[in-house]
Amino acid sequence: MADAAVNTDPTEAMISSLSMPTGTWALPARTDALSRLRDMGLPQRRDEYWKYTRPDTLTQVDAPAAAAMSVSDAQIFEDIERLKIVFVDGVFDADASDDLSLEGITIERLAASESDLHWATSVYGVLEKQGQNPVQRPLAALNTAFATDGILIHVTGKPSKPVSLVYSHVSDASDAILHHCVKLDAGAEMTLLENGPAAARFNNVLEVEVADTASFHHIRAQGRDHDRRAATHIFARLGKESAFRSFTMTMNGQLTRNDCVIELTGDDAIAHVAGACVGDGDFHHDDTVFITHDAVNCESRQVFKKVLRNGATGVFQGKILVKAGAQKTDGYQISQSLLLDGDSQFLVKPELEIYADDVACSHGSTSGAIDEEALYYLRSRGVPMAEATDMLTLAFLAEAVEEIHHENLRDDMNTRLGAWLTRRRS
Repeated sequence: MADAAVNTDPTEAMISSLSMPTGTWALPARTDALSRLRDMGLPQRRDEYWKYTRPDTLTQVDAPAAAAMSVSDAQIFEDIERLKIVFVDGVFDADASDDLSLEGITIERLAASESDLHWATSVYGVLEKQGQNPVQRPLAALNTAFATDGILIHVTGKPSKPVSLVYSHVSDASDAILHHCVKLDAGAEMTLLENGPAAARFNNVLEVEVADTASFHHIRAQGRDHDRRAATHIFARLGKESAFRSFTMTMNGQLTRNDCVIELTGDDAIAHVAGACVGDGDFHHDDTVFITHDAVNCESRQVFKKVLRNGATGVFQGKILVKAGAQKTDGYQISQSLLLDGDSQFLVKPELEIYADDVACSHGSTSGAIDEEALYYLRSRGVPMAEATDMLTLAFLAEAVEEIHHENLRDDMNTRLGAWLTRRRS
């Protein structure tokens, strides 16, 4: 009877279904995260930041796993010279991965790191914990407590090529949970690529510490796996004159929730977060972004574009918080959807909260159909209807894709989006 009573509490049922890894340096952060998770409880539909997205399939003990995908299917950055790190069902695959040595950077596995005095103690669970205020993010705390593996990246210089995390999923029985930490020293710079379905559950958490004058570029592709249900989290903290840029392309997936929490703590820092998604049918995509300005003369941009058809749903929740003293803040937020039929919907909650008086902050959101005049112009010049629609769709997504700093990667994203549209021409 006692077990039955415990299992009536969804949070305790989830906790009892998982095992906390017995690490050394990470154990205090894991224990603290578990305590916080118990205090918060798993997300519910009544929670303010979950009212547009049902968390049910992410919080059930027997939540559906990600769809199977081979390593070859998951690789989309084939033409980019990169250091490849492969996880299969959330487990590091040494045979499929490259040698982890690269100049200007140190790479270790979370599961294999045992040093008591590890540099990651200042990052692992630290940024995630800080990002729980003022909005609670219990799935991230769950990840910190029970993460089974991940990559720890310490950047001391400027590596000659990007680090590419490749996720494949070949089994529906994996309980792996991934958590990555990146720390960039002053003046360092790196590019991180991610693609494929990450761990089977609660995938994944990425914590990024960007020191003074350092730059971090992040490009992520979520696609092909039609049955994907995923909740991802990025937590970043920026120092003086530093830069953080992240772009996510999403295609397919039944439920995708991407949270991004950024704090600008050093003067003259820059944070750009962007996303482009294309969804068809049973597709629900939620971008939730919270950017805090806590320094002078900082810039942030949020640019999100969603193309939806056949009953697909898009969600955007974005907030810019400007603290007292964060003068000369430049905050820009735009979220737009292109609805290709009358059955799809776009749900939006843009927010500005400002406690400084010398700022330039703006937000805007629109939702609409294909521009009939532009479509007529193309058709009148002999462009077939399907091709004309695709051209206008790619033009709509362009502002978000342009946020990618690397030209070759930007071209690759445009090619992928164009191919997706071509495959789905009616």
